[in-house]
Amino acid sequence: MADPSPTPPPGAPARLLLLDAASLYYRAFHGVPQSLTAPDGTPVNAVRGFLDAVAHLVTEHRPGRLVACWDDDWRPAFRVAALPSYKSHRVGADGGEDSPAALGPQVPVISEVLAALGVARVGCPGFEADDVIATLATRAVAAGGVAVDVVTGDRDLFQLVDDAARVRVVYVGRGVRKAEVVDQAWLAERHGVRDGAGYADLAVLRGDPSDGLPGVAGIGGKTAAGLLARHGDLAGVRAAAAAPGSTVPAAQRRRLLEAAAYLDAAPVVVRVVRDAPVPVVPDALPATAAHPRALERLAQRWGLASSVARVLDALAGAHARGADPGGPAPGRS
Repeated sequence: MADPSPTPPPGAPARLLLLDAASLYYRAFHGVPQSLTAPDGTPVNAVRGFLDAVAHLVTEHRPGRLVACWDDDWRPAFRVAALPSYKSHRVGADGGEDSPAALGPQVPVISEVLAALGVARVGCPGFEADDVIATLATRAVAAGGVAVDVVTGDRDLFQLVDDAARVRVVYVGRGVRKAEVVDQAWLAERHGVRDGAGYADLAVLRGDPSDGLPGVAGIGGKTAAGLLARHGDLAGVRAAAAAPGSTVPAAQRRRLLEAAAYLDAAPVVVRVVRDAPVPVVPDALPATAAHPRALERLAQRWGLASSVARVLDALAGAHARGADPGGPAPGRS
């Protein structure tokens, strides 16, 4: 896919790569065999897969800045208050997120390796990684038109896509090596919406069972896209459904009106927060490990030598070739 972004001027700020860390390590856990273990037999498949993904992404996208964005709160209270069903099916017996037992101990290892590498990692209490990503992307654009690539396997973040602002999503739903670059043309072709904001409205109407969002009964993706194309946005769709002599088909009108309470609440859940109090962290792409001895100890303790070496090679290579300020990296579709 051709890069739709305007050609950056000489000396433009280097591309910012924002990683949806949980999305990447969950996919690594389920995609890499658990037979990959540390010397003591502890599974490290998620750690290995995550690091290999980082190495590939840095090589392909040549960012000048890199942040691993963390879920400090996977089910924020403000979203649950708006829609109690939000992620309710994922709540475990202890009240936390129900996740594979073999994954939990690997997450702190990922954090330690990132720290030793010198790769920025940031979360925000009371907010999800999606909100951290949205806030950092918004800040970067406001600060000087930095091109931003958001790496995720979560379609919710398609709402950030904005060609004019040079914000794209690198969608890894089929794997990091089969990533798709999502821009506005991609959204129009695949989902029938014109931009990221339109995708958020479509997501509200369609719903998402994996997040506990019921959507409007009887309105799937194609119907939602058609309504948005005719009426502009979610507010326009609702206004059209409520208008006397409405042109919205009777069955759709009835369903939209019956779903009024849901449609009042769902945007709070679906739309990301773009001004969360995310701390400012140094995010320059490191050329070498920030703490080489600590990194070596971690690599030996957890059997990560080959994956760590790939990340270090990718970092050095990105610096040697120079950061990409906004155009496609060599070999990118």
